[in-house]
Amino acid sequence: MKRLLLTTAAVLAAPTCVLAQETTRVDDVVVTATRLPAIVQDTPGARVIDAETIRLRGAVFAQDILADVPGLSVYRAGLGGVTSVRMRGASQDKSLVLVDGVPVNDPSQPAGGFDFLGFDLGVTERIEVLSGPQSSLWGSDAIGGVIAFTSREIDGLEADAEVGSFDTARGRLGAGTSTDSHAFGASWSRYETDGISAAASGTEADGVEVETVAANGRVDLTDRLSIEARARQSDVFAEIDDFGPVDSLDTTDTRNRSGFVRLTAAGVLGLDHQVTAAASDVARVTDSAFPSTYEGERRLLRWQADGGAGSGMVWAFGLEREETEAFLNGRAADLGVNSAFGTLRWRATGRLTLNLGLRHDSTDDFGGETTGRVSAAFALGNGFTLSGAYGTGFKTPSVSQAVCDFCFVLPGTVVPALGPESARGGEIALGWRSVDGRFDGRVTAYRLDVDDQIDGVFDPGTFEFYYVNIDETRTDGVELEGRATLGGGFDLTLAWAWTDAQDLGAGTPILRVPERAGSATLAWTGDRLSAALTVRGEGDMPDSGGTREGFVTANLNAAWRASDRVELTVRVENLGDETYEQLLGYGEPGRSGYVGVRLRY
Repeated sequence: MKRLLLTTAAVLAAPTCVLAQETTRVDDVVVTATRLPAIVQDTPGARVIDAETIRLRGAVFAQDILADVPGLSVYRAGLGGVTSVRMRGASQDKSLVLVDGVPVNDPSQPAGGFDFLGFDLGVTERIEVLSGPQSSLWGSDAIGGVIAFTSREIDGLEADAEVGSFDTARGRLGAGTSTDSHAFGASWSRYETDGISAAASGTEADGVEVETVAANGRVDLTDRLSIEARARQSDVFAEIDDFGPVDSLDTTDTRNRSGFVRLTAAGVLGLDHQVTAAASDVARVTDSAFPSTYEGERRLLRWQADGGAGSGMVWAFGLEREETEAFLNGRAADLGVNSAFGTLRWRATGRLTLNLGLRHDSTDDFGGETTGRVSAAFALGNGFTLSGAYGTGFKTPSVSQAVCDFCFVLPGTVVPALGPESARGGEIALGWRSVDGRFDGRVTAYRLDVDDQIDGVFDPGTFEFYYVNIDETRTDGVELEGRATLGGGFDLTLAWAWTDAQDLGAGTPILRVPERAGSATLAWTGDRLSAALTVRGEGDMPDSGGTREGFVTANLNAAWRASDRVELTVRVENLGDETYEQLLGYGEPGRSGYVGVRLRY
């Protein structure tokens, strides 16, 4: 069954932007995390997941849908454990995560990654994924790529409620108004479940509680001047199991906050300007045999100007100042960087589009780094588009690595000074789209090299541990995507990825990256009823202590619109009651069901 799913997905998933599931689609899908809005099919490595797709799939949290993006490896240490995403084999700290344009990676984490546990999608308008080095756009941490979440504005009153297996309960309330000239809104959501044992061999259930609040405001002060602000806070309490993993009464309590204020001025000196002041912070307390308290803060000030010319050329450039600070069990440390960036898009001919990005980051502690990215798309005719890109990236040591938190060094041991990691990556893609927009697809081949990767060195004889620039990694891969509007309300999307991720220094595969993964979603939309069946599989995956076996799971989501204001929902996860693990030794729920209601006024 596993081999059949992965092979079928590979054969059928001829090229496309996999996650746009409109029943009819003739307009181009646009990605905005490129700083200059760009057509997805002309942008190698770009995917967009819209609000309708999130609704059809019944996705509650980000990890519920990101796993279906080819080239992304999503894994968690049990239902309430740390949830990570690898992009094209790069370690999870090399994926930059943005919420409404605000970087939210955790500065207090040893490598500076982002924990997706409990990231609620209730007010998410779209998710954009840019695979491949994106440092020319976003600076450090974007070696593997960027995952950008954009929140939506609420217009009216909204209420959701759902109950189901493992004493799970979820509720959400939202209210707001949205017009061309102004918008104000707020939402609250809560999710709780008794869960299952995080340890696959355990018997004691580990529960999870997630509470999220968000608010937004936007006002047009004049016909050229507007101001916008957003804020979001998520509190996650999770019962976890000790290393092994084995049953324990350990818990983590995490608070994530992010927000921004943005002033937009149009037509000043022939340019549109945006000034953004943004911040995010994370506070995490772990109660275990080795208790810990960590806090991380990020502060960002950005100015960006956009312009264009009648020759089919548009551009954006700007300046940034970002500061990060972490409090690590009573120790404090900080890093800062000044940046200048520019990106240019030129429609050279009716068929050829060229893109160029350049950025220089001057860090307070690790010197300067210049990165770039160039891409091109050429319309071959008959619906075919050939595109390609080459880019470089870098990542500074995290605050934790810079101060050598967790380190143990004997007197007399000389620890080498850390430097930034660097990367280079290239890809080529062939896409096709039918004239009526009912069928489209894309196949992408890529290579990503990372040099001077920071890893910990442990000497079992002396128990010394510290960080050094030692590793070199390489990922070669193929990503296939396809979508077809079949008629009668049916819509089929397919995705498949082959990923060969190697640690060149050690001569071994990179852990937690399955070589093959695929998914297929058959959605149907009628006048009142809609449903989506998703089948997803992964091949065997190397993991710490052994090999995690491959698996195939299926989820079903359905909704019935009783009226214009009331919709009833049903979700069934793990239809086949598969016993499987995302990470070796950590269990996942068996067959489970949930019923709910959505109210809109």
